[in-house]
Amino acid sequence: MQLNLPPFDMKLSGTRERMKVFDILRRRYVALTPEEWVRQHFVNYLINHLGYPAPLLANEVQLTVGEKHLRADTVLFSRDMRPRMIVEYKAPSVAITPDVFNQIAVYNTLLHVDYLVVSNGIEHYCRRIDYTTGQALPLDHIPTYDML
Repeated sequence: MQLNLPPFDMKLSGTRERMKVFDILRRRYVALTPEEWVRQHFVNYLINHLGYPAPLLANEVQLTVGEKHLRADTVLFSRDMRPRMIVEYKAPSVAITPDVFNQIAVYNTLLHVDYLVVSNGIEHYCRRIDYTTGQALPLDHIPTYDML
């Protein structure tokens, strides 16, 4: 599937029926689902094109809301390990709807980040949170790390 992200050489393993991809952040092979295809391309884009330090990114960050256990797809941390950005991925066939932003907003009730990003690999949306007004302000691009 062609994405609206720069191509890169993925490390693949497994069989044609059960393909796996090496996740550089988790340092292991994981099942290559359509959503994982988007995640790996987007993480590569963040690191190799926008200058995000790989050691400050984490995939599949566990969160707990009451009795519910959730996972944020990717979280960027500051150098003092404060969460700064949440990225939520969908498969390319899944439309980015307000429900996707509602999902990521739930994660943000716990993490209180400055930026929310959603991507299906084709469309990418970024919002900066203004905590003084309570608004999620849309940006027309994903900021480079130096712009954060």
